[in-house]
Amino acid sequence: MENFEFRKAARKKAKIKIGLQGPSGSGKTTSALLLAYGLVGDWTKIAVIDSENGSADLYSHLGEFNVMGIAAPYSPEKYIEAIRICHSQGMEVIIIDSISHEWEGDGGILDIHGNMPGNSFANWSKVTPRHNSFVNAMLHTPVHIIATIRSKQDYVISEKNGKATPEKVGLKGVTRDGMDYEFTVAFDIDIRHHARPSKDRTGLFASRHDLVIDHELGKEIREWCERDEIRLPDEKMDLVRAINNCKSIDQLRELYENSENLNQELVSQFSRKKNELFEFKSFESNGKFTG
Repeated sequence: MENFEFRKAARKKAKIKIGLQGPSGSGKTTSALLLAYGLVGDWTKIAVIDSENGSADLYSHLGEFNVMGIAAPYSPEKYIEAIRICHSQGMEVIIIDSISHEWEGDGGILDIHGNMPGNSFANWSKVTPRHNSFVNAMLHTPVHIIATIRSKQDYVISEKNGKATPEKVGLKGVTRDGMDYEFTVAFDIDIRHHARPSKDRTGLFASRHDLVIDHELGKEIREWCERDEIRLPDEKMDLVRAINNCKSIDQLRELYENSENLNQELVSQFSRKKNELFEFKSFESNGKFTG
């Protein structure tokens, strides 16, 4: 018979999982490295699983981080083994640059599926568990993980100084639909290196846009991870319980509008619950997380 054990929930017992999505040239690798350094403050505790042809070495001037290069075939099992090795070597942050190869690269999931004989639909039942094992390796390995995701590119015409100028923009991420919902925080990074949170369970970025990802942002996330309890007076804890009991966005909005003297911690609690309700609504309506 399985033994069940209760423990008090504590953020410090979990590790942050962050996704960085953007087009080529948006600064995903640099952002990931700076974010990682802010999370642990020690370059030697950071490892990059590099499927980008050694691109991580271009940033060696930032610090003495570790690099594990992987090449095709980009099977999910190869990524899982790389994560296992990094963890066994005592790494505290693992950067996977990028996870797009596991999905669309040579020997990745789409390639594996495309080369399988027989019924295409039935074959998904064989390859999906392999992809899910990779996702579970990211989520359950007890280290911070930052995953970069390539996005398909397009150009829009914007006006600058009275002139029409083409600007590169990122579109859909090159990975399985819904992958961004696996992360605690996901950022979309544009070609100007500005980041916008597309998913945020921390509540830190509720009203913040055009962020520049650096080590200070990493420190801020680390402080959130290490905050093992909400230190609020009893009357404020009553409000936290009321927030957690909200069953709909309308109910949460009404509570917010009727609450006074909200500090940053309480605003973060409202934001976290809002994201949770939106995710549940999407899942309930579509049978999957759609954003």
